[in-house]
Amino acid sequence: MPDRSSVIEEMNDRSREVFRRVVEAYLETGQPVGSRTLTRSMTQQVSAATIRNVMQDLEELGLLGHPHVSAGRVPTQAGLRLFVDGLLEVGPMAGEDRERLESTVSATPNRRGADVNDALDRVGAALSGLTRGASLVLAPKRDGAPIRHVEFVSLGPDRALLVLVFADGHVENRVFVPPPGQTPSSMREAANFVNALAEGRTLSELHAAIAREMETRRQELDQLAQAMVEGGIATWASEEHGAPDRLIVRGAGNLLDSPESQADLERVRSLMDDLERKSDIARFLELAQEAEGVRIFIGSENKLFSLSGSSLVVSPYMNADRTVVGAIGVIGPTRLNYGRIVPIVDYTAQLVGRLLSERS
Repeated sequence: MPDRSSVIEEMNDRSREVFRRVVEAYLETGQPVGSRTLTRSMTQQVSAATIRNVMQDLEELGLLGHPHVSAGRVPTQAGLRLFVDGLLEVGPMAGEDRERLESTVSATPNRRGADVNDALDRVGAALSGLTRGASLVLAPKRDGAPIRHVEFVSLGPDRALLVLVFADGHVENRVFVPPPGQTPSSMREAANFVNALAEGRTLSELHAAIAREMETRRQELDQLAQAMVEGGIATWASEEHGAPDRLIVRGAGNLLDSPESQADLERVRSLMDDLERKSDIARFLELAQEAEGVRIFIGSENKLFSLSGSSLVVSPYMNADRTVVGAIGVIGPTRLNYGRIVPIVDYTAQLVGRLLSERS
């Protein structure tokens, strides 16, 4: 297919309007669009036969297609891409959408070191509710901040809590599986061992220091304390390498609400399977951080969702130093209301950046 910008430039006014109205009608209804429908909405009065000829030309360009045996047309993936890149009109964000997001953020504890993941979870829930899609939030890494203190807390025979206090006041809690037979003394010994190395070091620096120290002091540490430390190291290491728990997914059930989802449960099942592969999505969102502003991935442009025919609208967000530290997005069917979703995702990314700045 020729360059997208040249395709738009080569279209005459009538072809451009027919194409735009077919896409807009499809995004609104999810149904194939026929020539008779368009005759009622065109700027100038045009016969159904003329519109059919234009639609045939657009089909030959690969911009429209016939679903099944329907006489109506729907945009192809290439058509949606062309529309998004060249004809999409992104209006101002609706006041009620803005107010809902702002009230969600203002309801979170505004204090230094507050639990950012909890705040991001609420923002993600609000975003999925507004867009009726699944929201994805890639939480910021804390690897660049020095650690002040580490604590191990028993939650039961098979669960322990690792509390990380960073020098900037941020606190993170991570649950892991402790060694069998843990005792209060082994947990204290493990915490003392880690804290002796932790202060002033980042997570990656501490990880390397512990590995070196464990080799030289393995005989001095109690066996349970060794296992406790190693369990904590595994927890940190997995998160440093893009572990699934850094990705917050909310509103996946919304993907079952649309009529086309009900008619194509296999597609939705494939999408749900994609969402289960959180680590893959987290790595994909990290790639999205490399560009500024909102990005739109349609269908097979996003290899993770190629089978489910979904779209992802994503934007990076920044911390107080204007450094990109995470990404936030919405996933849904290709029949998204892009003109409404784009400003919502963009504004949510700005709110998340402001949230991080206030807690740093």
